[in-house]
Amino acid sequence: MNQSATNTREAHSIARRLALMFALAAAAVFFTVGVVLYNIQCNEMHRHQRQEILTRFEFVESLIARRMENTDKWALLESKLKELTPQDGKVMYLVTGDDPRYRLGTPFPADAEIKNEGDGVKRVITPTRSYLTYSEEVPPLGDRPAVMLTVGVDPSAFDTTSHALNVALVIASIFGVLAVAGLGWWIARRSLMAVDRLSQHARELSPRNLSERLPVNKLPSELNGLVLSFNGALSRVEQAYLQLSTFNADVAHELRTPLGNLIGQTQVILSRERTTAELEEVLQSNLEELERLRTIINDMLFLAQADRGMRADNLVKTSIADEVSKSAEFLEMLREDAGCALRIEGDAQAPIERSLFGRAITNLLYNAIQHCDCNSEIVIRIEDGRDSVAVTVSNQGMPIDACHLDRLFDRFYRVDSSRTDSVNSHGLGLAIVKAIAVMHGGTVFAKSSGNETIIGLTIAHGTTP
Repeated sequence: MNQSATNTREAHSIARRLALMFALAAAAVFFTVGVVLYNIQCNEMHRHQRQEILTRFEFVESLIARRMENTDKWALLESKLKELTPQDGKVMYLVTGDDPRYRLGTPFPADAEIKNEGDGVKRVITPTRSYLTYSEEVPPLGDRPAVMLTVGVDPSAFDTTSHALNVALVIASIFGVLAVAGLGWWIARRSLMAVDRLSQHARELSPRNLSERLPVNKLPSELNGLVLSFNGALSRVEQAYLQLSTFNADVAHELRTPLGNLIGQTQVILSRERTTAELEEVLQSNLEELERLRTIINDMLFLAQADRGMRADNLVKTSIADEVSKSAEFLEMLREDAGCALRIEGDAQAPIERSLFGRAITNLLYNAIQHCDCNSEIVIRIEDGRDSVAVTVSNQGMPIDACHLDRLFDRFYRVDSSRTDSVNSHGLGLAIVKAIAVMHGGTVFAKSSGNETIIGLTIAHGTTP
């Protein structure tokens, strides 16, 4: 096997395709799960952040709303908030209002970017850091007017955690996809080992051993049907090969006889001087042999065209009995010489190509005349069925064993020498009948019981397939 064929086989490897499909399926699953987990963790982070902000806000808001009614107590609040504010500035408290005495904290810069995070939470982004904030107005109490309380928490810790989880999900998904692809390839290779074994057996098949078949034992159930079908195809190929070999031998035998006669007679006539009458006699004999050769070749060409799927054209719906009568008239002198009578029974209408149908009936009738007993009767029956018309030709004569009936329509097949007219017949007549029947969408059949032999064909009522 050349390199290009190997590369093509690897490019179309089922194991690789399965591994790729496993990887794509795993990627889709991991992506879906990752998106779901990402959304869940984002929602949980947002909930925890809001809960922390609200907890701090509610604590400070309760202090302001219940106790901070004058400036003296406001100073205590300022001291308390300084204790609650960590040194790293990750938590901030801001109180603003109309009275400057009741203000705490450093307001955000005017150029700070503010984004709404939902549920009353806003993200305030400054040049130095960002905060998640929650603001709400605290009602007045005593001398203190209404003030706006804002609590902010630095979300960097939550963002870092969220980022770490996202990275972990991506890495886990990548390794998961690679693991599934690798396992999928391994599983596929293990599962396809039976196919490799079948391929090895198939490579060992050769014309020298046509009876060899692919093994069917220890195969997965999915491959049983394929292997049985392939073995059936091998059986048909073997049968066709054997038929072809037999056919070639028969062709050589049929052509060798007339060619041998031509060569022998020509050599004899050339061995010494001959009279004009002698030369004419040899030429007449040679012409008969050449006509026989032409007949054989024409019949073989016709059968070759039928094998290539040629169908009957120019179909005309006509009386079958009329066409049978025409063929019978053509062979009337031959029938009278054989001393047999003829009777036609029944009639039907069917679409036929007259020339082909006449040829088939002529061959059937000629076969019956060649093998009928003297002073017997040949009966041609025409039966109209639902789907087809059957035409049978029966004659009284030597019976045919059942083992020969299925092969009567094979090319060059003869039952025995006693049923063979080696001069006028070359064993293709019934094969041509079968080809014509198939061209008309029909079949052929043969029966023999006692001293009666029945051979016939069917013609489909509809158009040819």
